Amino acid sequence: MTEFLSEWHILGLVIGLATFLIIGIFHPLVIKGYYYTGLRCRPWFAAAGVAFIGLSVWVSSLTLSILCGVVAFSCFWSILEVTQQAERVRKGWFPKGPAQLREEAKAAEKAAADAK
Repeated sequence: MTEFLSEWHILGLVIGLATFLIIGIFHPLVIKGYYYTGLRCRPWFAAAGVAFIGLSVWVSSLTLSILCGVVAFSCFWSILEVTQQAERVRKGWFPKGPAQLREEAKAAEKAAADAK
C-alpha cells in the first residue's frame, strides 16, 4: 500500500488527512474528559502519549510510526487543552460537568466545616 501511495506521490496527503482526523478526534476527547473527570484526565493523556511514543519507535512501518507520533503529541497537547478547558468552563463558555459540581460541593462542605 505504501508503495502505491509513494508511486502516486500522495503519501503526504494521506498522512496529512490522517493527522487532521486525529486532531479532530482529540477535540471532543478533551471536552468530554474534562466534563466527566475534571483535571484528573491529564495523567491519562500523558500515559497514552508515552505509550504511543513507544509504539512509534517499535513499529517498523514508516507511515504507522508517523501516525503513532502524531497521536502521541496530540495526547501531550491535550494536557494543555484540558487546563485551558477548565478556564473556558470557568468563563461559562462550556457547561459544568459532574466533576466540577463535585469539586464545588466538596469546597462548600470544607468552607462550612471551617466556619464552625
